[in-house]
Order: sequence, then C-alpha cells, then structure tokens
Amino acid sequence: MPYYVYILECSNKSLYTGITNDLERRFSEHFSGKGCRYTKANPPKKARYVEKYPTRSAALKREAQIKSWPRTKKIALIKG
Repeated sequence: MPYYVYILECSNKSLYTGITNDLERRFSEHFSGKGCRYTKANPPKKARYVEKYPTRSAALKREAQIKSWPRTKKIALIKG
C-alpha cells in the first residue's frame, strides 16, 4: 500500500506537511475541519504538493526531512 507525503497551504499562509495512505480521505478530513489540531485552527486553502512512497517508513522519513526545512526550501520544492 503506498503512502503519500503532502503539503497544504493554510489560511494563515503557513505550510502544513503530513502523510497518509488515503489522500482523498485525509484531504476531506483536513478541508472539513476534522483533520489534525493544526488544520482545525488554521484551515487549509489548498493542497500544494504530493509525493508517493512505497512504505510508511519511507514516507515518515521524508515528512520529517521536509518539516525540518525552512519555509523558503519548502516553497522551492513546491515550485519544482
């Protein structure tokens, strides 16, 4: 089962990074206010980036890497 690392742009212009094995369900949760605590307080405006990984472990490692980056590097990743 593949896992996905994603970046959401929130209403306060912050970038939220997360992982899931079901993008449609997770995005639905975030955009309906039933996601995590952060996106409940800072509702997402749109999905900005997605990467696919074969295992949960690989996705978690990538998520941690992206979360450690400054905003400028995340923006560069989104822009390609």
